Amino acid sequence: MTTVAPPFDTVLVANRGEIALRVVRTCREMGIRSVVVYSTVDSDSAAVRAADESVRIGPGPAKYSYLYPPAIIEAALRTGAQAVHPGYGFLSEDPDFAEICTRNGLVFVGARPEVMAQLGDKALARRLMADAGLPVLPGTLEPVSTPADVFAAARRIGFPLIIKAAAGGGGRGMSVVRSQDELMPTFRSTTAAARSVFSDERVYLERFWERAKHVEIQLLADERGTVVSLGERDCSVQRRHQKLVEETPAPGLPPALAGQLADVAVAGARAVGYTGAGTFEFLVGEEEFAFIEVNSRIQVEHPVTEMVTGVDLVREQLRIAAGMPLSITQEEVRPRGVSVECRINAEDPSRGFMPCAGELTEFVPPGGPFVRVDTHAFTGWRVPPDYDSLLAKVIVWAPDRDQAIARMERALAEFRISGRGVRTTRDLLGAVLADPVFRAGAHTTSLLETAREETAC
Repeated sequence: MTTVAPPFDTVLVANRGEIALRVVRTCREMGIRSVVVYSTVDSDSAAVRAADESVRIGPGPAKYSYLYPPAIIEAALRTGAQAVHPGYGFLSEDPDFAEICTRNGLVFVGARPEVMAQLGDKALARRLMADAGLPVLPGTLEPVSTPADVFAAARRIGFPLIIKAAAGGGGRGMSVVRSQDELMPTFRSTTAAARSVFSDERVYLERFWERAKHVEIQLLADERGTVVSLGERDCSVQRRHQKLVEETPAPGLPPALAGQLADVAVAGARAVGYTGAGTFEFLVGEEEFAFIEVNSRIQVEHPVTEMVTGVDLVREQLRIAAGMPLSITQEEVRPRGVSVECRINAEDPSRGFMPCAGELTEFVPPGGPFVRVDTHAFTGWRVPPDYDSLLAKVIVWAPDRDQAIARMERALAEFRISGRGVRTTRDLLGAVLADPVFRAGAHTTSLLETAREETAC
């Protein structure tokens, strides 16, 4: 038996929750020592328990701990880490943090800082991808800041349109405008929100597609210039522009169109010299598509791609960060079957998806064949109000979509979750799976909105 040396001796995980635990598990399998940083409220977390070492960080309120680079860098240097894996969210797409890691002799597991900075600016990313030949939605290729510019752009684009924060991401910093009367009030509120959330008030305008699918392409790219597509994911079931259900392959997407999406995504990645794991996101109509943005990190929904390809994306991230070549070629990527993921959030759908904090008195995830549950929660754990509301991701695989949906319905019904003050999206997800439009694979990003309107009628 041949033993392969791990790419790093020690990796620090600069995140929390299920993604921190996910990275720790791959590190363990690769023979890499893992260090997890944690805030005060996460002292008993599953990631802390699973890691080889853990370091409490601060200062100040818990929700800012994971956004404080000095404490993270100090923890990495003190524990002998050679690399920092940022997971998703927090500092995962912060080019300044990536640069700080480099200056301190640490490898940042992600895209190069200069590339991340370009793609993190959503307006600049649109222009770069347009220059690379990718189709983009009608809109502004530069941020707009004056009423005259806003009105001129709106006349050119038409309604409905969407105003987006240039520094936005994760479904935040977006507002739909359906008429000229809404234009300036929405522009002002979106600008203010962008300034508050992202410390960057720049916004740009795009045409808003009412009935479109949200489809993304998962890429891996190494330092040798090799870029591989691992196929597409459909992420059209959303609330407030944030995803609830993801699946691969995308239902109803013609193979030729799926191939086009992969080809242009690979071309876009090569145009900017992308490295690491990344996702190119598109809106897809009946016969056309348009680029939206690039996520320069691991995605929440990455498990569905892993289920159909057998590729451990975190393992590939670590290999790429160490300067190693991809372990697969494009010809070796042969997706098989169908995978669906449902996000279980601690939210109350009946109250506008308001987050719910409280103690979990029962938490028993489902099991059975071809069911994977990525979670950091457990019975007795207190859901804190400080962070994202994600409790668990249920992922299933089956030979075809009908069987995958049936398996997911069984898994959700089997999932026992209850707690003081805690409500979840589990039952809503079951209703989505039963929706005839979803069953037919004809759903778009307006599925939940349409369902609410019909219920109100």
